[in-house]
Amino acid sequence: MRPDQSTWTPPPVDAEQPRQVRRILKLFRPYRGRLAIVGLLVGAASLVSVATPFLLKEILDVAIPQGRTGLLSLLALGMILSAVLTSVFGVLQTLISTTVGQRVMHDLRTAVYGRLQRMSLAFFTRTRTGEVQSRIANDIGGMQATVTSTATSLVSNLTSVVATIVAMVALDWRLTAVSLLLLPVFVWISRRVGNERKKITTERQKQMAAMAATVTESLSVSGILLGRTMGRADSLTKSFAAESESLVDLEVKSNMAGRWRMSVIGIVMAAMPAVIYWAAGIAFQVGGAAISIGTLVAFVSLQQGLFRPTVSLLSTGVQIQTSLALFQRIFEYLDLPIDITEPERPVHLDQVKGEIRFEDVEFRYDDKSGPILDGIDITVPAGGSLAVVGPTGSGKSTLSYLVPRLYDVTGGRVTLDGVDVRDLDFDSLARAVGVVSQETYLFHASVAENLRFAKPDATEEELYAAARAAQIHDHIASLPDGYDTVVGERGHRFSGGEKQRLAIARTILRDPPVLILDEATSALDTRTEHAVQQAIDALSANRTTLTIAHRLSTIRGADQIVVLDSGRTVERGTHEELLEQEGRYAALVHRDAQLEPTR
Repeated sequence: MRPDQSTWTPPPVDAEQPRQVRRILKLFRPYRGRLAIVGLLVGAASLVSVATPFLLKEILDVAIPQGRTGLLSLLALGMILSAVLTSVFGVLQTLISTTVGQRVMHDLRTAVYGRLQRMSLAFFTRTRTGEVQSRIANDIGGMQATVTSTATSLVSNLTSVVATIVAMVALDWRLTAVSLLLLPVFVWISRRVGNERKKITTERQKQMAAMAATVTESLSVSGILLGRTMGRADSLTKSFAAESESLVDLEVKSNMAGRWRMSVIGIVMAAMPAVIYWAAGIAFQVGGAAISIGTLVAFVSLQQGLFRPTVSLLSTGVQIQTSLALFQRIFEYLDLPIDITEPERPVHLDQVKGEIRFEDVEFRYDDKSGPILDGIDITVPAGGSLAVVGPTGSGKSTLSYLVPRLYDVTGGRVTLDGVDVRDLDFDSLARAVGVVSQETYLFHASVAENLRFAKPDATEEELYAAARAAQIHDHIASLPDGYDTVVGERGHRFSGGEKQRLAIARTILRDPPVLILDEATSALDTRTEHAVQQAIDALSANRTTLTIAHRLSTIRGADQIVVLDSGRTVERGTHEELLEQEGRYAALVHRDAQLEPTR
């Protein structure tokens, strides 16, 4: 079975959580030097901020009561210097941590995009484009706060909490015990809240992906044309509104999950100074050890300083739990099995003659489905031409996709110049095989940029020559912006025939020795087909050509014609030989002859 088929499912999030955390930490490993600097800055800032209450204690207990003006000035200056240093350290740690976070985001985006570029064609035929875009944009974007600030916030707050608690114990261990009595309860509450938000976040991201897919499909040029011509614009709007409404509910749930419980934590911690004053007063009245005013004020100051990082730590814990859901969705894509790979020691072809062989080829999508192709044996000599015809679903296009390894055979082999295409390096195969399909894809860019996608360093003269060979140069030159004309979304500023000739020009620019034409003229009218066919004839000259034909008039001159039915070869020969057999090919030719006047 092909490993990237829909039968593959990711493991449960909870079962994978320890491994997932390790993978997240591994993302930061290349930047551990910078993170070490952040740690030093965090530690320094925490120590400086903790010193302030001790300076305040000395001011209240010594400098002011004893009237020591010089000491008072030094202590006050120390408090000011502490504030300045804390701010400077904070700015520097924010700069470094944000840079590291953005680099990690970049690494994730690039890794996901690179992984998807290596996936087989089958993955994209069963996955909505909007879903793929949502993983890269929404899921990785949603992790931005986590990777840019959460790690630093965690270290900073943890350091502050530890340093503050140590300072509090140094001032008075009894008051410290009272202050920390409810801390375990607060941690337990925050973990509960984090688990709730993680589950809601998973659902929210799925809903965002579904909505992104709807937008991508319905607001493309083709989607708008279909919606308008079918009178479904209002229906599509209502459907989008329903998905958006679901997202609203999930966003509200995500933001409100545990909000009341976290508010209770905030209220309790804000009330702790009053508890400390009360406890100190009771201790004094019952004859306990007296606590100086300076110690009490300094302790409350430390406690207030403890409040902010503690609440922030609890919130960070919730945020990390939430982000685990986003990381899980990204790791699902990074863990997708890749079934079309280069061998460890690939074969490199410098010179390609172009001989193609299909040797007892079998192909099926998975073990549960029947064979799409079965027992195919065909040889196409270098420079020769093969045409493949047959009814819809007979496996014609699938056969052609095996040569450039858009799919891999599940039995037998396909060879190029005697080398199994699975043994070739990707660069050799890409240079050797060019494909012109019925569904021409053009980027939303200029004509020149679309042509140079095949050869980035092509000169203007090379562009013009390729366009002339494809019989599209005169039309491009007549446009106001010439080769700088933007073709529009999916090339919709050009007609079907013009787009096909642009695609042919692009392939001519690559100059591949093997050419695959997958029903390249089937969607064109007869007049346009004639113009495109002339361009194809120029492109096919002196190349090994495999043509998937819908209109048989385009393949009569092929060296060999193969008729497929249900994935098997049922006839083969030249045009004249197959007509003499009066079999399926002859029937197809007669059908075309009857349809010809209606075109």
